Amino acid sequence: MNFFVHEKGICESANVGADTKIWAFAHVLPGAVIGSNCNICDGVFIENDVKLGNNVTIKCGVQIWDGITLEDNVFVGPNATFTNDKRPRSKVYPDEFLRIVVEEGASIGANATILPGIRIGRNAMIGAGAVVTRSVPPNAIVVGNPAKIIGYADTDTSTMDEKETSTTPDFGIRKSAVAGVQLHYFKAVNDMRGALSVGEFERDIPFSPKRYFLVYDVPTEKTRGEHAHITCHQFLIAVKGSVQVVADDGERREQFLLDKPNLGLFLPAMTWGIQYKYSEDAVLLVFASEYYDANDYIREYGVFLKRVRERK
Repeated sequence: MNFFVHEKGICESANVGADTKIWAFAHVLPGAVIGSNCNICDGVFIENDVKLGNNVTIKCGVQIWDGITLEDNVFVGPNATFTNDKRPRSKVYPDEFLRIVVEEGASIGANATILPGIRIGRNAMIGAGAVVTRSVPPNAIVVGNPAKIIGYADTDTSTMDEKETSTTPDFGIRKSAVAGVQLHYFKAVNDMRGALSVGEFERDIPFSPKRYFLVYDVPTEKTRGEHAHITCHQFLIAVKGSVQVVADDGERREQFLLDKPNLGLFLPAMTWGIQYKYSEDAVLLVFASEYYDANDYIREYGVFLKRVRERK
């Protein structure tokens, strides 16, 4: 046996990877599949129809029920609760339990509750005590009951928090750390008759658009975007209110606050884009370099990362 089981632990499964440790009062049923170098702490219960990847950590007092998959490098904090039946009754069992998938690198905080039928995206962060009622996008940080997105993990927010000072240019372009992404400051004219902002396509905006769309009346807790385009470039302007935008090139991630009509964000093709934290009055104008094509969308973050690696 190339894994460790404490003398007061019970492991009935033979499908346990090398260097995994199962500690006191933990109980693993025979059908469970557990990867290598996992740490199963005191008082953990793991049912039969369960799959754990490599390097998974499950802290004390957690139950992993049938239908749950934890991929590589997942962390589950103490007393986090998973559920697999939306309408549980004593001695009444569904034909099939709803599944929960926690993707690679995600972390679940202490005492969080995960409802059935949910997917938690890779590298997501679930705050302590959160009640997760809907699937969580990759990299999202969620807290509260019901859980809501408050940010994105490993995202550089210095763009607005530190650099948006009196030194911000009145006109020009600032390059982002994210490949190809640019923050554009347009000319603005203010006088007693009102305000005017102007930009020229293929000069101030680096393409000639074939399409535009407006996004408005978005509930503040909703998240939009969550996709990339293969060939289409986009340019975003909050013509009213404010919107937070996250741009991701597969290696770096940066967050921008669009809150002025003379401020725009260029997202080139193969950039994963997210918009969230819409103000109640927000109106987001988006110019697109191509006509609508459903085949131009990449809607799964894992597929996006694979395409990025293939391009190198």
